[in-house]
Amino acid sequence: MRIAITGSRGLVGTALVEYFAQRGHAITRIVRQGMEAAPGSVVWDLPSWRLDPAALAGQEVIIHLAGASIADHRWSEDYKQLICSSRVDGTTLLSQALAKVAPLPKLLISASAIGFYGHIEPPSYVDERSKVGRLFISSVCEKWEKSTWEAHNAGIRIIHMRLGLVLTKNGGVLAKMLPVFKMGLGGMLGSGRQIVSWVALEEIPPIVEHMINTSQLLGPVNVVSPHPVSNAEFTATLARCLGRPAAVPVPASLARLLFGEMGQELLLSGAKVVPTKLTASGYRFRYPELDTTLQHIL
Repeated sequence: MRIAITGSRGLVGTALVEYFAQRGHAITRIVRQGMEAAPGSVVWDLPSWRLDPAALAGQEVIIHLAGASIADHRWSEDYKQLICSSRVDGTTLLSQALAKVAPLPKLLISASAIGFYGHIEPPSYVDERSKVGRLFISSVCEKWEKSTWEAHNAGIRIIHMRLGLVLTKNGGVLAKMLPVFKMGLGGMLGSGRQIVSWVALEEIPPIVEHMINTSQLLGPVNVVSPHPVSNAEFTATLARCLGRPAAVPVPASLARLLFGEMGQELLLSGAKVVPTKLTASGYRFRYPELDTTLQHIL
């Protein structure tokens, strides 16, 4: 296949490029204006709203991952605007260009997040049929997903890949937690009751391959393990895998003081998200349980 990817240098994008390239597929990177572009890359310029549809001719699958980081900055009003606009504007520009490509790509897989569901108190769970939540990140995800409408109206199959917490020792949240937990200074956040719906980074490329090959998968698809856990269980399991205690909890008030709204939404909130569509379509998880997954990662 010919597969084009935005955000190809990020955590998930890098894993996808490596996975599909190893299987002999042709990868085209869609990169921002001003970035170093390898031969054969497609350049898009969001500030000037420029992406040449002809440059995407012949691409069968588009995987769209680009967007400003949600966890690397405190959420000022300006940065919240950037979080939203980088996703909504970028997806709108891409969808408009794809709608003009001849022949049309078969599939657009556009990233989203389980933050769509907001905070849900356990033991209630949510799946792809559940309504949008009330958090800031929920509204971002809702607008993000709606911004694929021009590609959808053109007849392209659309999947909204609602990613859970991605686990790898090479980046993301887990990489930031490891030094603290290795020193024996880790612990649960707040009450520890909030749910962590997670997925191993190594699980994502096979899931995307399954999406490509399973034509009945449409719309939102939860990309999470079938066994979410509470924050208390997550931190205890991580500490046990490292052979360290998890005896230094972080009070909710401290998380809010240090990280503001970001801390409330990303650290102290959560939802028990289940991958109903993936399991119903026959996908078999390679890393379903947290304990064995962390042992493998570490």
